[in-house]
Amino acid sequence: MRPHSPLSRRLFLLDLAMAAVGFHLGTLVRQTLPWGFAALSSDIPFPPLMVYGMVIFSWSVALLVQGVYEPERVVRWHQETTRLITASLMATILLAGVLYLTRTELSRLQFGYALVITLVLLLAVRYVVRTWHRLLGFRDQQAGIRILVIGAGELAEQAATVLATYKRWGYRLIGFLDDDAETVGRTISSAPTLGRIDAVEEIVKQHDIGDVWIALPVQAHEQVRSVVKRLAALPVRVHIVPDYFPLALISATPRDFGGLPVIALRDPVIVGMPRHVKRAFDILVSLSVLVLTAPILAIVMALIRLDSSGPAMFRQDRVGENGRIFRMFKFRTMVVAAEELDRHFEQETDLTAIHHKRRSDPRVTRVGRLLRRYSLDELPQLFNVFLGEMSLVGPRPELPWLVAKYDSWQRQRLAVPQGMTGWWQVTGRSDKPMHLHTDEDLYYVYNYSLWLDLQILAKTIRVVVKGKGAF
Repeated sequence: MRPHSPLSRRLFLLDLAMAAVGFHLGTLVRQTLPWGFAALSSDIPFPPLMVYGMVIFSWSVALLVQGVYEPERVVRWHQETTRLITASLMATILLAGVLYLTRTELSRLQFGYALVITLVLLLAVRYVVRTWHRLLGFRDQQAGIRILVIGAGELAEQAATVLATYKRWGYRLIGFLDDDAETVGRTISSAPTLGRIDAVEEIVKQHDIGDVWIALPVQAHEQVRSVVKRLAALPVRVHIVPDYFPLALISATPRDFGGLPVIALRDPVIVGMPRHVKRAFDILVSLSVLVLTAPILAIVMALIRLDSSGPAMFRQDRVGENGRIFRMFKFRTMVVAAEELDRHFEQETDLTAIHHKRRSDPRVTRVGRLLRRYSLDELPQLFNVFLGEMSLVGPRPELPWLVAKYDSWQRQRLAVPQGMTGWWQVTGRSDKPMHLHTDEDLYYVYNYSLWLDLQILAKTIRVVVKGKGAF
């Protein structure tokens, strides 16, 4: 927890109060509801104050361990919700152990009620706080973390954008310093450029700066060393924003490797427990659907062979997560050697966007057109999902020659497992040209959650039934 953040302190105290209130209400509900062993209210007494102390201790440890008060870990609501749920489960297990060691008896239903009520109270507090700050913003102009950014270029503007996201935690951007004479005095991202970099010590003292963020280009290495040296005697925290983000897929992850600081540029976006949950969900659903649709798959394969000569299954190289090439399965919907017969269907438009699907494509067979309309040609990709080469939900895996034409920003869509369906598919499908749907894919990358996956799957069913945008 950051003790200097006003919101962190307030939330910590409020959360502990909610834990005690939740435990108290859990006892009250156990006395009231006629479930479990029949008991009069006198048989389920309120626990002594010592037990409330155990509750507060357990929840404080769990909440701190889960980083609930570290802004960078809970900037989005689904991140905060996930950590609160994990912390509540951890606190419950810890409390159960403490009660067992102290030989304190407690009704199991009472225990369960307390867990559920406490979690609801914690989530409700977060919802109120987020709503309050969204409507009113951070009003305390003196409290919080006062930040000065060294530099006023593109990297500094990115830092200012990030700081604005954490404003509710008390992060306040006071201004910038830059050696460009034209920049001094100008306002950038709603904050002024206060002076030149050589005035950093005076500015820090004058504005009571708590944090200094150095956001200079990589070629300004000596200037960075000079600023750090000059700030050594001042009571400020110094952070360096590395100029490596254009090289990263989504984010750069700092690590300590045997005492050597290392920045990972191409780590997966979905890691840890969310990745394990996503993978388990993929395996369970893909295997279940494959078993249930086995007769349909056999019938489709027979119809393809009867309609046109050639194999029923089509395998093609596609680009997966982090640029890994894999063989994707599909039912064949075109005549054999379709690419050689009609290459003009793969052409560049005046928008420099590749679009190789057309509504009146003569290469598509009669059965293939029906399969495409209801996306049945995609069913074999469940094998790719089961093997871990794809996911049920994610950006669609593209052809290698198409990815080779990507700009660097478009490659960010490769930072997550590629999927059978995604945000683009449920908002436009083939109605949108290729290369023009990357914004939708990046929306998914930046906002991933299991709940978003479930929403996309539900919308996919509706879109497929309607046959919208498919051809």
